[in-house]
Amino acid sequence: DQYASVTAFSVRTEEISSPLELLGGLGQISGASSSDTDILYDFIQSQELVARAEQALDLRQLWNQPEEPVFGFPAGEPLEDLVEYWRDMVHLAYDPGTGIIEVEARAFEPESAQMIAALILSESSALINRISQIARDDATAFAKSELARAAEELKATRVRLTAFRNQEQLIDPTIALLERSGVLIALEQQLAETLIESDLLIGITQENDPRMDQLERRITALEERIAAEREKIGNGTNTARGGALTDVVGAYEGLLVDREFAEQSYILARSAFEQAFAEAQRQTRYLAAHIQPPLAESAEYPSRMTLSALTLLFLGLGWAMLTLLFYSARDQR
Repeated sequence: DQYASVTAFSVRTEEISSPLELLGGLGQISGASSSDTDILYDFIQSQELVARAEQALDLRQLWNQPEEPVFGFPAGEPLEDLVEYWRDMVHLAYDPGTGIIEVEARAFEPESAQMIAALILSESSALINRISQIARDDATAFAKSELARAAEELKATRVRLTAFRNQEQLIDPTIALLERSGVLIALEQQLAETLIESDLLIGITQENDPRMDQLERRITALEERIAAEREKIGNGTNTARGGALTDVVGAYEGLLVDREFAEQSYILARSAFEQAFAEAQRQTRYLAAHIQPPLAESAEYPSRMTLSALTLLFLGLGWAMLTLLFYSARDQR
């Protein structure tokens, strides 16, 4: 007697839509995945699954029936023969239209048949979970690598900016340049006011007026101070390395541009990663089993009436052919 346990399942792809899509009726809640079902169909008949079932259930022992030389599995046969026997004892029915796979597992004990069907269901579910995880990893792998690259670039630009500040001993060279420029503008303004005052005195005073001497000394002092301030800005006396302050500001602004570009790149990479991750999470595969493996109460196989009728039919045909051959040979004599 052979007992059968039947299970049926399909692979479903569920897309979790955004609230706006759900309100607009645009979100697809669930659908069948035919390609994944095709993969399952081949997997259930594969040597890999047979090897796992042999390790978990000891199929050779379950299917070995010494008293049954016709339908039992002979002891000591290799795995390849076990795979062929598996395909005789595990029958598949696949409907491409609905994506439903029906599996019928047979064994000489009802518990054995149920265990084989349950193992097929469990291993199929594990395979779909692995496929789903691989799909999620592939969807986010590139975005993740781009995010890591952008993060490293942003870190490197910040390190270069910090090293530049430490080397020049300036937090913000532009502020130092503005301060020196402010001093220079104030001195030039004072010089202009002094020159105007000197021009006004020239028309109303004598050459030996002490006020003219004082204004001239003031003009000379202001001009010397203005020259000194311009020298400080141009020749680098205000910087730690002795470089020109304008050159330092130019290098600093270049580093600021690099940092800003790196920050924008990081923001874009972060946004792309989050979007890819969200899209990967919105689509998920799972195995939906609508028939769980039952425990058989009666033996359905082998079909003794059918086998007996076929045996008698072929025996009769064989007897008829031998009889015809016998009479044909006798007539030729």
